[in-house]
Amino acid sequence: MFLSLVLLGLCICFIILQLRPRRPKNFPPGPPVLPILGNLLHLNPQNPLEDLEKLRKSYGNVYSLFLGPKPIVVINGVKAMKEAMVIKAAEFAGRPQDTIVNDVFDVKGVILADYGTSWREHRRFALMTLRNFGLGKKSMEDRIHDEIQHTIKTLDESIGRTLCPQVMFHNVASNIICQVLFGTRYEYDDEFVTTIIQCVTEITKIFNGPWAMLYDCLPFIRNLPLPFNKAFKNIKRSSDLVLRLLNEHKNTRTPGEPRDFLDCYLDEMEKKAEDSSFSEDKLIFTALDLLFAGTDTTSNTLLTAFLYLMNHPHIQEQCQQEIDQVLEGKDQACFDDRHQMPYMQAVIHESQRIANTVSLSIFHCTTKDTELAGYSIPKGMMIVQNLSTVLKEEGQWKYPHEFNPDNFLNDQGEFVKPDAFIPFSAGPRMCLGEGLARMELFLIMVTLLRKFKFIWPEDAGKPDYTPIFGVTLTPKPYPMKVQHRL
Repeated sequence: MFLSLVLLGLCICFIILQLRPRRPKNFPPGPPVLPILGNLLHLNPQNPLEDLEKLRKSYGNVYSLFLGPKPIVVINGVKAMKEAMVIKAAEFAGRPQDTIVNDVFDVKGVILADYGTSWREHRRFALMTLRNFGLGKKSMEDRIHDEIQHTIKTLDESIGRTLCPQVMFHNVASNIICQVLFGTRYEYDDEFVTTIIQCVTEITKIFNGPWAMLYDCLPFIRNLPLPFNKAFKNIKRSSDLVLRLLNEHKNTRTPGEPRDFLDCYLDEMEKKAEDSSFSEDKLIFTALDLLFAGTDTTSNTLLTAFLYLMNHPHIQEQCQQEIDQVLEGKDQACFDDRHQMPYMQAVIHESQRIANTVSLSIFHCTTKDTELAGYSIPKGMMIVQNLSTVLKEEGQWKYPHEFNPDNFLNDQGEFVKPDAFIPFSAGPRMCLGEGLARMELFLIMVTLLRKFKFIWPEDAGKPDYTPIFGVTLTPKPYPMKVQHRL
């Protein structure tokens, strides 16, 4: 009997050892792996960034983890990031196709589409269309300034009382991109805007949490009625709203005379052959890609900027002095004014660095067998860019762990942008909306700081700078008080 139990125990141990994932030869190192779970117990699903940093210190700037049985490679630091995303860009430009993010966005738009001809066509089209509708031009500046007036009205009505700026900044960011995509500005209580913001918030919350990690690691649970199903319902609500707009556009458009992104895409569909990758489904999800990204990243950067400016009043005052000096006698700022505002530029870029909005970027995967930092990386391997390690890397920044505009100023007070500043990632997968985001951040912050003084309420206690982790890092809701300057 005893011998039988020993043999049974040995058999169980042998089976468990056989089930344990193994790293291939010359694969990046990493922590010991458990059967079935992989390295899930090494990560806090609520916010794994600290855990990833501890692993980097133990295993180097290129290491591997197992999410369940699935291996991934985590890239840290400027040197490894540049090798993968710039020098070997095409080899690391794929998108993994077996995660909750990809399954929710079933018809891939631009951001989640895998590397290839269809992705290149759509990215080229999106960039060209954004430029045609004013990106980098005065017409886009005018759109942004028009929307800022609605934000100013909200702030004017809030003088003398405390407000929570989260919805306000989401509204301004979403309406600017809506005008480009759909040719329409929405009132802030409109069903379209409120539904989109609600869906973005709820989808992000699910992507942030443990259920998304379990979905990715344990495929057998995907058909069960679990909380991650809410993400699929919200994307259906969002896509139905865009479909309604698309049908309206088809009935009212004049071919060859586009009013917005939807019209341009419909024109492109008519030019292409029937077997083209351009389709109505692709259009809906491309629009959602741009809408979600354009709303979330810009609004979170603005929230971060004003959180720090309220609690660093000397920095806010120095910004306002520079703004007053440069804009003296002018009705409003223009984007070109940034060249005369080195300190303001430094503050905006420092806000982006500290916000670290897309801290783990959008996951990549390798398009062929390749190497990185001397390690062998097979085709189809999921790649996680830990941008946090770049934006706070020792040796790359004067003050890597504090909010300090001097990170972007030289000894002469001139604006400089270090190589480690890559909040929009790098290479061919670099964020499509970078140009629009830069213009929005400058014009919104300059205009609001010129008119208002932003104050941390006395009864609010100490600020909590710890963000909420997710697909994007989001500042925790906070209070704000506003006074007129002029």
